[in-house]
Amino acid sequence: MTEQNIGEVDPAADDRLQLGLFMPNCRYAYSISTYKPDVDDWTYASNLKIARAAEAAGFSFLFPVAKWRDFGGVTQYLGTSLETMTWASAILANTARIKVFSTVHVPLFHPLVAAKMGGTLDHIGNGRWGLNVVSGWSEREFGQMNIPVLDHTERYRRTAAYIEIIKGLWTTEPGTFNYDSPWYTITNGYVSPQPIQRPHPPIANAGVSEEAKELVARLCDWAFISPPSIESVAGVTSDIKSRAAVHGRRVRCCLYPYVLWRDTEAEAHAEVARLKEHIDLEAARNWADGLTGRSGSFNDFSLEMFAIGGGALPVIGTAEQVAIKLSELYKAGMDGALMVFLDYYRDTVRFADEVMPILRRLGTIV
Repeated sequence: MTEQNIGEVDPAADDRLQLGLFMPNCRYAYSISTYKPDVDDWTYASNLKIARAAEAAGFSFLFPVAKWRDFGGVTQYLGTSLETMTWASAILANTARIKVFSTVHVPLFHPLVAAKMGGTLDHIGNGRWGLNVVSGWSEREFGQMNIPVLDHTERYRRTAAYIEIIKGLWTTEPGTFNYDSPWYTITNGYVSPQPIQRPHPPIANAGVSEEAKELVARLCDWAFISPPSIESVAGVTSDIKSRAAVHGRRVRCCLYPYVLWRDTEAEAHAEVARLKEHIDLEAARNWADGLTGRSGSFNDFSLEMFAIGGGALPVIGTAEQVAIKLSELYKAGMDGALMVFLDYYRDTVRFADEVMPILRRLGTIV
């Protein structure tokens, strides 16, 4: 096996902007608003249709959210959802080229179990699977299971141990890995088959706190970030990449943008106005309050920003304006765009037809 990940869509695109889709595996993904063209796009049938459209268009990866209960309001925001390990197995089995991530919450999956599942998933996809590791911040979700939420610093110390264990199980001879920590003890840990990708599948984290950035710099391959403004992107990416360089590593940064375009700028902003007009305030407040996890990570975000795309950075305008903004973000240090759409299947097809040709003309994608 080589160091190159087998699942790369196009090796020539490696240093261009990687296009990803934040999949609607949850109901009302991801605008916290009752204005939603297709409230049933969370179903597996819809997700597979969207995944195949994204693959045909040349998107690089698909990324789900893992949720364990609703966030209230009239939408019962994200309450109906497809679990992401089983979701990924089905998507991988029915696609051929596109990468597919799963999301695990550290308190719920023992690292050896996650490593075993990951090895299986990477074989199902022939080297196309990736892992997003979430420290676990939602008292609303974990309270129903009577699982305590650790304080912010302790959560990230445990997550570091979690990732070290998974990497160790994937890269050492099965039955020889040992690890001891306050949270996990592994004795002669055995995982087989190990993943196809070498040295291991990509590992991502979406935290934005100081502890999260240090974790990503030391142990992860991708940082999924959502800065509060376009102007702040360059500073965030430079910070993360500089931290990684201290450890002799390369980390890629992937932005989480809410992408909405229409024939005119006025029409695009009219759509945004409709989203705001139909905001589910109760769910938006619950989501915003829970997302901070007492860390202060999202203090600069407005409630409207959460309502429009769950905290995603708005990239709004015409197809030309959206392509130019994405290109500017790429030049500011973004390696990927994990995009959120309003009408997922329709917008995936439209993005391929209307925005991607402009991105190619600008030299942002291959």
